Amino acid sequence: MGGVSLLTQAWAIHVGTAHWQSMVFTVLTLSQLGHVLAIRSERESLFTLGALSNVPLAGALLLTFILQMAVLYVPWLNPIFRTAPLSAGELAMCLGLSSVVFVGVEIEKALVRRGWLYASP
Repeated sequence: MGGVSLLTQAWAIHVGTAHWQSMVFTVLTLSQLGHVLAIRSERESLFTLGALSNVPLAGALLLTFILQMAVLYVPWLNPIFRTAPLSAGELAMCLGLSSVVFVGVEIEKALVRRGWLYASP
């Protein structure tokens, strides 16, 4: 998560995006949400378990996502949190970069299920 957040910061500063802090904050928040979804089981994929098999967790994730979008897009919250609205492209970039954590954990679990990772001799 830290690496993806730092990569986001480096890229956004390099291309001159004025909203780099809001992008890093969003990537970090969304990475955390993806990680929570992925670590519900040490071996089973979220796609096997089902995203709605834990309704309270799904509700907490949805609420957190809504609050993150509010921090970005509700004008009176911007000065409080020192955020700025992201363009559609910037938000899409944040969604894509933050999904790296989820995909990484799911790949790790697939390798464990096949016995290719953490296997005892």
